[in-house]
Amino acid sequence: MNFIANETSRKLRGGYYTDPDIVAFLLQWVLETQPAAILEPSCGDGAFLRGLARLPNNAPQVQAFELDPLEAAAAREAARSAGVPAQVVAGDFLQWLLAHAGAEPAFDAVVGNPPFIRYQYLDGALQDRAQRLITTLGLPFTKHTNAWVPFVVGSLAQLRPGGRLAMVVPAELLHVLHAQSVRRYLLRECARIVVLDPEELWFAGALQGTVLLLAEKAKVSQPRRGLAQVAVSRIRGRADLAEPASLHIARASFVPGEQLPGKWMLALLTVHERELLATLARHQDVHAFSEVASVAVGIVTGANKFFLVPDSTVAEFDLQAFAHPMFGRSEHVPGVLYDDATHRENQRLGLPSNFLWFNPSETTPLSPRVQAYVQAGEAQDLHKRYKCRSRDPWYRVPSVFSAPVGMLKRSHDFPRLVLNRAAALTTDTAYRIVPKAVPAPQLVLGFVNSLTALTAELEGRHYGGGVLELVPSEIRRLLVPVVPSDEAALQRLDHALRAHWAPAAVFELQDAAVLGALGLPEADRCTVRNAWYKLRNRRQRVEQPLAGDSGEDATSGDADAAEEGTLAALGELHARAGSSSVRHATSGVTTAASTAQ
Repeated sequence: MNFIANETSRKLRGGYYTDPDIVAFLLQWVLETQPAAILEPSCGDGAFLRGLARLPNNAPQVQAFELDPLEAAAAREAARSAGVPAQVVAGDFLQWLLAHAGAEPAFDAVVGNPPFIRYQYLDGALQDRAQRLITTLGLPFTKHTNAWVPFVVGSLAQLRPGGRLAMVVPAELLHVLHAQSVRRYLLRECARIVVLDPEELWFAGALQGTVLLLAEKAKVSQPRRGLAQVAVSRIRGRADLAEPASLHIARASFVPGEQLPGKWMLALLTVHERELLATLARHQDVHAFSEVASVAVGIVTGANKFFLVPDSTVAEFDLQAFAHPMFGRSEHVPGVLYDDATHRENQRLGLPSNFLWFNPSETTPLSPRVQAYVQAGEAQDLHKRYKCRSRDPWYRVPSVFSAPVGMLKRSHDFPRLVLNRAAALTTDTAYRIVPKAVPAPQLVLGFVNSLTALTAELEGRHYGGGVLELVPSEIRRLLVPVVPSDEAALQRLDHALRAHWAPAAVFELQDAAVLGALGLPEADRCTVRNAWYKLRNRRQRVEQPLAGDSGEDATSGDADAAEEGTLAALGELHARAGSSSVRHATSGVTTAASTAQ
C-alpha cells in the first residue's frame, strides 16, 4: 500500500510535464479547425503555451489554469515570450468549473496534460470539488478516482459542439473502474474518440503508461445515432508523432460505443478477434464465472505480517494450537494444487505458511509465550490499525474459513485457480472460490486456457510493473469453458506450471484439451491465443510474438458486417455475469473465418 508520506512532492502534485514533440502533435490536430478559444486546464510552466508560438495574428485566445502560483507565473512569462494571447489563472480549475456549471460552453478546443494524483492525496477541498463536479454531470463517482478524471470530464463539458479535445491521460483510461465516468461521458458527448497507445513509457519517473486522447465533440447539427465511435491504435514510439494526427485517425479501426459495455480494452482487438470472442461467449459450454462459482475475498487481518508466520515463529512463541495451513502468494502455490505435500515443502523452505487464528469462541487464557507474541504486535502499534482496532480483542480475526478453490488476486502472465486439497486458509491477497454446479477439479482445470486468460486481460486492470489484478466483480465476468476433466489432466497442468513451462506452451496444451473440447478448430484456437498474447505483451511492455502470428486481421470483407452479433453476445455475457443460472445459447462453435489463418 502507498502512503502519502512516502511519495515525492512531484508525484503529489502530478508534475510530469509534456515534451515538445507531444505538445506539437496535439496542438497541430486541434488547430486544424482554427479554434477561436482554447482551454488549458492545468498548464504547469507553460509547455502548451510555448507550443503555440509563431502563430499568425489571428491566434486563438487561451484560458489556462495552474494551481501552483510559481508555475502559473512561469506560464505567464512563457505566453508573453511566445506572443500568445493567454490569461493564466493561478487557481483551482475545478473551483472555476463549479462556478460556471450550467453555463454555455465557451471553448473550441481543449489541450493539456492533467495532473495524475490519487484522490486520497488531494486535500479535503479538492476532494469535495472533484466529487461535486462529477456528480453534477450525472456521472458515477468513486473515492478510488484520480485527479485527471474530473479534469477531463470538466474540460469536455466546457467544449463547444464540434470542438476537439487533445490530452495526455493515463493508459488506465481503458480499463480501471474509477475511469468509468470518463468513458461514459466521452461516449455520450462525442462523435469520435481515438486513443493513441504508445508501446513505451513517455514520462520518466512515472511508472504508469500514458495515452494520447483525441476526441471530437458531437455537433448539434448532426443527429446522434448512438454513442461515439472508439478506436484504440498502438503506436511504436515518438517517431510516429511525426505524422499528423489526422493520418492516424484515418487509419484507425473504430468500434461502436455500444459494443464497449464497460471498459475499452475490446477496442485493442481486431474485428475477427472480437467476432470470434462473441461467438464463444454464446457457446453452450462457455459460461460467465458467476454462473459456475461464487467468489469472495480472503480473510482480512489488517496486519498480515503478524498473522502469517513461518514454523520458526510458531515454535518460538508456542503458537502450535493457533497455527493453520495457509497460502496467499504465488511462491506458496507453484501449480494448481495445494495439498499436504505442497504445504510441507513451504514449511521446509521457511515460508510464512501458517495462519494464526485466535478463535473468538475460545475462552482459554493465552499462555505467557503467546501473550508475549501479542505484546510484540502491540509494540508495533498493530492494535491501532483500522481493521484491528475495530475488534475486541484486536487479534481475534473474524470470518475465518477455507474454500475448496482459491485464486491469487494478482498474476504475472495469467490468472489460475488453485484446488485447495489441504483445506488451507487464504488472506485477502487471494479469493475464496466456491463452485456451484461444477466439480472443483473440473473448474480448476478448465480455467487455464487462452479464452479465459483473454477475458481476464479485457476485464482486469494493471498498474506500474505490468501485474494483472482482478477484483470480484471482474472475475464474475470471465468466460470459463466447462469441459470434461480427469485427474491425469489436472496433474499434467500442475506439473507444467511447477516446471515453469512458457505460457505459450501451457496454453497450447490446455487449449487443445479445453477449447478443443468445445469443437474449436486449431486456427481459431491460435486466434484466441494470439489475442491474449497481444494484450499480455502490451500490459508487460514486451514484444514477443507467438510463432505463426502475422499480426494481421484474418477476416476479409466489410468490417461492419463482420461486427454483426458482437454487441448482442457481449451484452449477454455481462447480463449473465449477474445471474446465478447457467444458460445455454447455441450448440457449437461456427465461425466464418475459422480456416482463415
